[in-house]
Amino acid sequence: MKAFADLYLRLDATTSSNAKLEALRDYFASAPAEDAAWAVYFLAGGRPRQLVPTRLLRELAIGLAGLPDWLFEESYQAVGDLAETISLLLPEHPQASGEGLAHWVEVHLLPLRGLPAEQIQERLPALWAQLDRPSLMLCLKLVTGSFRVGVSKLLVTRALAQLAGLDAKRVAQRLVGYTDISHRPSAASYLKLVAAESADEHSQRGGQPYPFFLAHALQASTEQFDTLLGPPSDWQIEWKWDGIRAQVVKRDGQVWIWSRGEELVTERFPELHALAQALPDGVVLDGEILVWKVGSGAQVPAVQPFALLQQRLGRKTLGKKLLADAPVVLQAYDLLEWQGEDWRNRAQHERRAQLERLVEAYPLAPLLLSPLLTGPDWADLARQREQSRSLGVEGLMLKQRDALYGVGRTKDMGLWWKWKIDPFSVDAVLIYAQRGHGRRASLYSDYTFAVWDAPPGTPGRSLVPFAKAYSGLSDEEMRKVDAIIRKTTVDTFGPVRSVTPTLVFELGFEGIALSKRHKSGIAVRFPRMLRWRLDKPVDQADDLATLQALLA
Repeated sequence: MKAFADLYLRLDATTSSNAKLEALRDYFASAPAEDAAWAVYFLAGGRPRQLVPTRLLRELAIGLAGLPDWLFEESYQAVGDLAETISLLLPEHPQASGEGLAHWVEVHLLPLRGLPAEQIQERLPALWAQLDRPSLMLCLKLVTGSFRVGVSKLLVTRALAQLAGLDAKRVAQRLVGYTDISHRPSAASYLKLVAAESADEHSQRGGQPYPFFLAHALQASTEQFDTLLGPPSDWQIEWKWDGIRAQVVKRDGQVWIWSRGEELVTERFPELHALAQALPDGVVLDGEILVWKVGSGAQVPAVQPFALLQQRLGRKTLGKKLLADAPVVLQAYDLLEWQGEDWRNRAQHERRAQLERLVEAYPLAPLLLSPLLTGPDWADLARQREQSRSLGVEGLMLKQRDALYGVGRTKDMGLWWKWKIDPFSVDAVLIYAQRGHGRRASLYSDYTFAVWDAPPGTPGRSLVPFAKAYSGLSDEEMRKVDAIIRKTTVDTFGPVRSVTPTLVFELGFEGIALSKRHKSGIAVRFPRMLRWRLDKPVDQADDLATLQALLA
């Protein structure tokens, strides 16, 4: 445990990618395989379910530290991280446990899940007493499911590849699915990550998908496209669908469905199980899972809003009514494997041609072919892009005709661009603020925004909260907003400050839908701050009618 805590401190102390890479190599070179297995899991983004309720941790820490509630809360507000706060307030035990990360996770921590509160309160003090301060903080982060450090999965991949003398793309392939919540890291699974390549490795992959190839955002003006991209004929152009990116893997008579987050979601989409019986073995499709209603009519897009798909994701069981109200399809746009052969090193247009032949040969209700768009020039395609919202899509995807299928957001094997439409936007008022995390733990950087519930001049109108956002401002702007929040606070609710409404921001968001869970009756997707409206008084901010008009 101490070795992983030391690695955490080394990673957290630098912003240099080379220094982080060196720290990772040093750790993996000396760590036992069973510890390295769990380290890869956490560093690559694995998130086990919360093991102990945070309320219980706070109560236990307050009792052990002998502090009044208010002083613990003030300490938490100053630090901004629960695990770090508790580790600083509890008595320090310099004698760190010599047991490794795997032993701590498997023997001490995972068994805590589901235990009665009294048993947890009995076990934790004895466990905490075995840890020095850095190890205790790390332990608490793992217990609460809040472990994060400034390391990307790509950096972990590079460290393992350099250590094992492998191509990083090979390690990336082996890592797919490693952080799925159903996967239990082990010495054997780690050794497979760093093992020498074998001739039959591909045939032993079972239901494992490929690493996803990701697109770059295209933000240039259309007038620059000829210079930047060349003619449209060099590109495969499609709609950018607003659903769940997924790979459908058909091997050995079975089908596996993986989300872009490398989560196995086969059971969430029973409609797609028909592909197991119909498609030939040795096929991997890349595409978008969408709610699709064939009988929508000419004036209504067949693809339905993401909010309808989200209803399915939030349910533990899928009833007949929900399946009938929100039927899904796979809108396929790439072929990664055919007849058991990896096709990722073939050109985009070649993969597309075979995908078209596959869909034609196996006409299945839940399998659609993402249509291609054409135009004489970029200006014409820009005009087609303007129809995106009316068609229920987010813009266009541009894929180089000769591009290979890469790993992650890379440019070394060709290019994919996402040419999205401009976001929805409204002018909203900041009404609540909360401290951030990490380097923003001392700043009020997480905000709740509201719009008016009636037009200007309406007697008794009030502000209604509808969105939270924390990104979009520069560090300098954030510090200025923080100072205003401290001066205009009128009340506090735990970590949240209520402020006098004085600040207006333009908020951008990708989607909007009706919601019964929100006071405003509206939910928005991916809200962020586009700019601070210093030119706009609070009473001129937008109202609910503006949001309702966007729904249309």
